[in-house]
Amino acid sequence: MPTEDLPETFHVTTDEQLRAVSNLTRHRIMAVLRFEPATITQIAERVGLAKGSSSYHVRLLERAGLVKVVRTRKVRGVVERYYAMAARSIELPDPGEGGPDVLMRHAVADLEASPADGVRHVRMAHLRLTEEQFAELGARLHALADEYRKLSDPALPDASLVFALFHPAWREQAEGGAE
Repeated sequence: MPTEDLPETFHVTTDEQLRAVSNLTRHRIMAVLRFEPATITQIAERVGLAKGSSSYHVRLLERAGLVKVVRTRKVRGVVERYYAMAARSIELPDPGEGGPDVLMRHAVADLEASPADGVRHVRMAHLRLTEEQFAELGARLHALADEYRKLSDPALPDASLVFALFHPAWREQAEGGAE
């Protein structure tokens, strides 16, 4: 199944699905499968896992509906399965107040594990925006990410884009105390 035939979004709704995406290794496996199907052996090589571990994690993702077999072929009498993502993106439920933001934690872990001598663009900016500006910036960031996702070529090296636009908790505390 080519990636252009994938549904746009997979909504995580069950505890099993949430447990599946909450694991950093499975997050990295899904990143491998984001642009092209791969076998257990290919996944293991790209993520740096033993084949048995790779198979275990892929089975959990498959059982949760996050990845699926899209092609099979027979190689020396053994059926080789190619796995792909079930959708282009995954939407997690709101973790609620004080809950961990799983995707952001995975992104930080990936950033920390990236080569220190590689090119990285990391920036944090504190802004003061109207609610309209806040909404507009959020929409523009989403559109920019979508634009570049469409340009993605599986033959090129991976690059990760992570952004978080939010009102920090101390904002409400400061506003409440300013009266």
